[in-house]
Amino acid sequence: MAQEKNLVPGSAQMLLLRLLAERDMYGYQMIEELAKRSNDTFALKAGTLYPILHTLEAEGNIESYEQPGGAATAGKPRRYYHITKAGRGVLEARQTEWRRVARAINAVLDACAAQLCGEGV
Repeated sequence: MAQEKNLVPGSAQMLLLRLLAERDMYGYQMIEELAKRSNDTFALKAGTLYPILHTLEAEGNIESYEQPGGAATAGKPRRYYHITKAGRGVLEARQTEWRRVARAINAVLDACAAQLCGEGV
């Protein structure tokens, strides 16, 4: 079953901020970590990831810096991203809102399951 792309607008920003709250990361690292933690439910492509990172940076929620490259990057520098204090505040607010909405959705789903909604229709 295909995922509804607009089901949770802005959730990718929250998830990326969450990853960066743990440690600084570079783009491909975020893609891999998000896929791993979500059992491949969230499989961002670079063309999706970088516009989100640019937006987060423009809003002051993250900062980027370069580190010298090694053998893995053929000597090219790697761009890392770091969450800012403002970004931590945004993350906290979004997590709180997400949990509130998730509880409400689960309450509806659980009530419907308990009443066998749609049974015999």
